[in-house]
Amino acid sequence: MTAASVRCFPLLQTGFLRLNSLSRRTLSLRCALLQDERLQACLRCLRACLRAVWPVIVLEELGSSLFDTALQMVVQDAPLTPRTRADTAPSHPARAAARAPRGPRLEAGPVIVPLVGYLVSRVMLLLVVSCDLPLQLMYGAGALFGLSGGYAAYWPGVMTLATLASTAENRSKTLMRVELLYGLAGLVGSLFSGHLFLFKTQSLGQGIVLLIVSTFLAAACLLDAVFLLQVTDVSQAEVEPESYGLIPPAAPTDTPIQRNIPNIALLFTAAVLYSSAVGGAVNVLGAFVLNKPLSWDATQVGYGNAAGCLIFITSYLGLVTLPHSDSVRSHSTATIRSLLSQQVPKSSCGMTLTWLQLFLKFAAAAYIPASTKIYQNTLDWFPGFVFTLSSACSVVAMIPVSIVGCRSQRHRQYETIQGD
Repeated sequence: MTAASVRCFPLLQTGFLRLNSLSRRTLSLRCALLQDERLQACLRCLRACLRAVWPVIVLEELGSSLFDTALQMVVQDAPLTPRTRADTAPSHPARAAARAPRGPRLEAGPVIVPLVGYLVSRVMLLLVVSCDLPLQLMYGAGALFGLSGGYAAYWPGVMTLATLASTAENRSKTLMRVELLYGLAGLVGSLFSGHLFLFKTQSLGQGIVLLIVSTFLAAACLLDAVFLLQVTDVSQAEVEPESYGLIPPAAPTDTPIQRNIPNIALLFTAAVLYSSAVGGAVNVLGAFVLNKPLSWDATQVGYGNAAGCLIFITSYLGLVTLPHSDSVRSHSTATIRSLLSQQVPKSSCGMTLTWLQLFLKFAAAAYIPASTKIYQNTLDWFPGFVFTLSSACSVVAMIPVSIVGCRSQRHRQYETIQGD
């Protein structure tokens, strides 16, 4: 090795070290940029989720599932619960909200206004339990809840926002996801509601912790709807039509959807029959499980409410997985709303769902006292007669839905022949 080579060796070594260091810094910079891009993507996804209607659904149903257990345990000896009074309250606010002018904030009005009523009812029950106020104050809370629009305005408003954020082809899938999310939130909340009701401290009595959590969730839901919720109306892009069980693919986007009056009438009839069957059974279920021989406690009541939420999950799974011939076995309001959303133009979907909810509320004014009277008259010789009658009405309600499914499929086959 020459002297020149010996002198060049340290220089080459230094150069390689600097190049290695530069490569490491470049790689570190690229990793940092990649992590920053991923972080930005996560933040954009989180921001989009917070501005959608999904957090409102989850927060509201979590709070409602806790509130329902508390209300059932607190007023189990009362002759009329605020929930029943709210079901028969005037429905003018729901119609007014559905007919309100359109705009970024006005679109969310049918959701925001009822959430105020939800929050007021929770605050009132919290004051009744914590301050030993007269239970009759809950009648006023139920009236205010009804005047705010209540569930009759809130749920069609949620469905309308979900419809606006979806294309015609994805509308059925979106509405089923709303029902699924609603059921999952109710399932989780109901499972914990009984345990929270029994939790107490030296300063907080039984049920107060549960009502505090429910009130907090209602307040968070209202704040989310007021400050974060944004109404998005997506353009109807051309995508492959989809079919989920009984629900047929939507009409192509270049063909405006016209009102199908016979199908709408059939679906309204099915909804009233199904709601009367389920609502009538649920109306007496509270008294049935709290009295002898069952005598459920708060934990068991929560588990029972959680079991009731499973219908939303099983309905979703049935609509997605069952074939056409077997899909009639999966029947619920999720099926009816999904079918109904495809019988009217997108601009009329919110009004149609609102009228559906109003029909169900007027039906409640009939089936609630009727189911109560039937339960009282059959309590001695057949305590479960009202539940048997409810099951029979549910089976009858499947007939109009099945007719709509057959009519829609036949109409699509006719359009295919005409197109060919």
